[in-house]
Amino acid sequence: MIVRTLEQIIGSEREVHAENGNWVSRRFVLDEDHAGFSFHETIIKAGSETHIWYKNHIEAVYCVAGEGEIEEVATGKIHPIRDGTLYLLDQHDEHYLRGFSDMRLICAFNPPILGREHHDADGVYAPHPQDAEYRKVRESL
Repeated sequence: MIVRTLEQIIGSEREVHAENGNWVSRRFVLDEDHAGFSFHETIIKAGSETHIWYKNHIEAVYCVAGEGEIEEVATGKIHPIRDGTLYLLDQHDEHYLRGFSDMRLICAFNPPILGREHHDADGVYAPHPQDAEYRKVRESL
């Protein structure tokens, strides 16, 4: 059994800050935990806009505090985000995430994040080293 507290994560290598200051990700469960997913608390800063495009991951996001919006790049459609809202990036949706106030988001990634990832210039996390293996498993379901 693994038990971790937020206090243990803050200030450790599992707390990752965006280079531009837009967010901080507290990574409770990572690939090394062998759960098949990663689990994070992410704080999106008030007044920020972040371009994200998880070409290599599926992400589920549940907002537990704050307000903002997500804009789909493909359609321009905007969805309000507030406490009690979940969105699932099941189609590797390219989007902009904006924080109107500090938003506290609970996130799960498949395949799992390794640990220190940052978005590249396209808003992407690098593929998981076993990505072909994950695709085979997913396609067989």
